[in-house]
Amino acid sequence: MHQPASVTPDAPDSIRLPLLTQQWLDLCFVHWEVAPETVAGLLPPGTAPDVHEGSTYVGLVAFRMHRVGWLRLPGVPYLGSFPETNVRLYSVDGHGRRGVVFRSMDAARLIPVVMGRVGFRLPYLWSRMRVRADGDTVAYTSSRRWPGPRGASSRIVVRRGERIEEPTELEHFLTARWGMHNAFFGGAAYLPNDHPRWPLYRAELLVCEEDLVAAAGLPAPAGAPVSVLYSPGVPVRLGRPARPAGIPTP
Repeated sequence: MHQPASVTPDAPDSIRLPLLTQQWLDLCFVHWEVAPETVAGLLPPGTAPDVHEGSTYVGLVAFRMHRVGWLRLPGVPYLGSFPETNVRLYSVDGHGRRGVVFRSMDAARLIPVVMGRVGFRLPYLWSRMRVRADGDTVAYTSSRRWPGPRGASSRIVVRRGERIEEPTELEHFLTARWGMHNAFFGGAAYLPNDHPRWPLYRAELLVCEEDLVAAAGLPAPAGAPVSVLYSPGVPVRLGRPARPAGIPTP
């Protein structure tokens, strides 16, 4: 039995021997509510939608990946640093491990895209992208190149607001995620991560023009998002994949 939905995710034990190290910087989290039955069929085997007060969420998360490095090697300055925009869902497995499931991962470097698709079976896509900051305002743009749908795009502009000293249960649910679930060579795997507690700010969404959510096989968002957050970022360590248990029971 997995943890009740009212219990927010806790950080895992530290990953001593990371598979990858990196930094996630200048993150913008935009979320819409969605019914669990709408997304259940899009999750890997052995997982189910993770819910908070009866609902689950689709997230559009734009950020800068910085200096990805293998094992304990130094991060790569050019190929390991690039803008990225993800469409993600929220999942839980039979061990009670809460994670995310990526439906699309647009990135601005072709070689990391190919490595992510071939080596980890992740839905990476090569896109033209830019992240530009001007004071408290940050703009993220993306236009897909390959493999498609070609031209799928997003333009997000946010203005950073007040620092969040204590996140709400929903804000914690949406951001305190310590791994991802992914279909992997006919089965499923859980890839853990650890990082310091997010420095979070509430944010005002000035522009949101996107069709990435619909391109990822989800209903296009209707109405305003339920949550918009900004973080300057954290250093991250990713562990080795592990098989998840069977589908959790309520």
